Amino acid sequence: MLVHNPVLEKPVLHPHPSVPVAASQLHVAIICDGNGRWATSRALSRSAGHRAGAEAARRVIRCAPHLGIHTLTLFALSSANWARPAAEVAAILQILQEYLAAETSHCLDEGIRLTIIGRRDRLPANLREAIAGSEALTANGRKLHLRLAIDYSARHTIFQAASKFYKVTDLSSEAFGNILAEVQRGGSTDVDLLIRTGGEQRLSDFLLWECAFAEFCFLPKRWPDFTPKDLRDMVKEFEQRERTRGGLPHEAAF
Repeated sequence: MLVHNPVLEKPVLHPHPSVPVAASQLHVAIICDGNGRWATSRALSRSAGHRAGAEAARRVIRCAPHLGIHTLTLFALSSANWARPAAEVAAILQILQEYLAAETSHCLDEGIRLTIIGRRDRLPANLREAIAGSEALTANGRKLHLRLAIDYSARHTIFQAASKFYKVTDLSSEAFGNILAEVQRGGSTDVDLLIRTGGEQRLSDFLLWECAFAEFCFLPKRWPDFTPKDLRDMVKEFEQRERTRGGLPHEAAF
């Protein structure tokens, strides 16, 4: 039985601020950490924390296109999370299925393409069917590419790509990257901004290849408390950073 959570019933405002042209094609990836700790600190079940995390995801997804974000990747379930108690994993999977059922029509109406990255062979059959249905219905969305990482491991994904790449004669980084995108379904692009909530400061096997030149932002705030304003502030901070990709700043002279 989930504990009643009045926090989720409060109305949420979704600011639609203007953003600089430079921010118009961002890939933002978020490690949505801290759901369980958020719940236990409020004497709620961990499942209630994951439901609150789903609400935070809804808020962020609705505001992302207005911040110049073209791809948003959310880390929903790590392959390492199978080590958690079976009841908690089952609750997460159930919430994910409910989320797909509730949000697919919204994604379709708003022009949002939804794809799932990660393994599917270990997911329940009904969840696999729901994923396939959501992906098919939203395939033509162009406003935002929303990617949910479920049973995801970057190392496993890279291994899969390497296994396919072994049979390819064109040994280039670009060719390998194309195969990696194919393995992940729906393609992939380099991450511009990586955000992690919950206070931890590590990648946790998330988008290792794509984050090679990403800017990182780590927040102590737990994921259920993350707001559209937080995302807007992170994008603004990102715009202030100078990304040299190993080169020199533009004003630097030899």
